[in-house]
Amino acid sequence: MAAAGGPAGQAAVSFLTNIARAAIGLGAGASLLGSSLYTVDGGQRAVIFDRFRGVLPDTVGEGTHFLVPWLQKPYIFDIRTRPHTFTSNSGTKDLQMVNLSLRLLSRPDVSQLPTIFTSLGTEYDEKVLPSIGNEVLKAVVAQFNADQLLTDRPHVSALVRDALIRRAREFNIILDDVAITHLSYGVEFSLAVEKKQVAQQEAERSKFLVARAEQERRAAIVRAEGESESARLISEATASAGTGLIELRRIEAAKEIAAELSKSPNVAYIPAGNNGNMLLGLNAAMSRLISLSNKLA
Repeated sequence: MAAAGGPAGQAAVSFLTNIARAAIGLGAGASLLGSSLYTVDGGQRAVIFDRFRGVLPDTVGEGTHFLVPWLQKPYIFDIRTRPHTFTSNSGTKDLQMVNLSLRLLSRPDVSQLPTIFTSLGTEYDEKVLPSIGNEVLKAVVAQFNADQLLTDRPHVSALVRDALIRRAREFNIILDDVAITHLSYGVEFSLAVEKKQVAQQEAERSKFLVARAEQERRAAIVRAEGESESARLISEATASAGTGLIELRRIEAAKEIAAELSKSPNVAYIPAGNNGNMLLGLNAAMSRLISLSNKLA
């Protein structure tokens, strides 16, 4: 039994040893295969670094690819457009300080990814864009006065965009959009602008008041000339035709006053003569009409 059991046990041990060796071999093979594969997702490109040849000149597109373990290593680049925002404190032509915020949409030149990796690394945009953005903003803003940055803002934006696109191309970076999102001045300059606007409004108001006074003066002159001409014509008519017209106007006024008084139930008695204070039961309106009649008389 021992002799029979001995060979069977040795066979079992040998079988298990073979299985372990196979498992180790399969694990090593799987590990080697896993280290020989890498995946490039959509919107990405890979640059391969070879220990013997350096950075390979060709980029690798999306998908799963093979490489030589230990000898080669992939570096993944995101080639999709990404936003970047930064601020700059720049001086204008008239020595005013201006705070500007700039927004960029950038992406790398895919054909130049090996060059970008060699010269700048994978964080190329963080190394390049803030520096060239501040440089261009300061150079462009220095060409304008502070107030021109508001009145000529489209022109300023165009100059900044063209200069930034040109500078970014020197680093193999493509800018899809450049925009000035915020522009503000210092506290002193803002107060000066506000005072200037108030002064201009006061000046315009003063001009309006002067123009209105001039129109009123001209209207007064015209009225005075009209009254003078009217008095002259009446005097001439009186001198040539006598006082008949005046008497006629007095009679007509007396008739109108008498007609108004006859409609009022408050009038009890109108004495003869010019003494209007003797009226009985006369209201204020009728009193004024009688006074006018006395003056005409």
